[in-house]
Amino acid sequence: MRLQQPRTARQTAMRQRKVPIRTCVACRTKGDKKGLARVVRTPSGEIILDPTGKMPGRGAYLCPSPECLRRAVKEKRLSRALRAEVSEEAIRQLERAMGQGSKEM
Repeated sequence: MRLQQPRTARQTAMRQRKVPIRTCVACRTKGDKKGLARVVRTPSGEIILDPTGKMPGRGAYLCPSPECLRRAVKEKRLSRALRAEVSEEAIRQLERAMGQGSKEM
């Protein structure tokens, strides 16, 4: 068992936190986790927008733009990433939720 040396103030200040990087399923643009919208398929099978990024279930990331959502649905990339068929009602709910979120940003 090795004892760790106490860190100096300088060593602690130099250490940087890693920023999680995610990829948009539609346009394949990479960005930090907070800059992308997470769509999640919950364990009950519901497909919703996850504003916190911490909901349980299978997730996929999209740029917060309607174009990326349309492209992901059209090319079935969202269905493939979530491993579930995305219904028309779920698409409409995502469009509404992303539309409200983009106005706040």
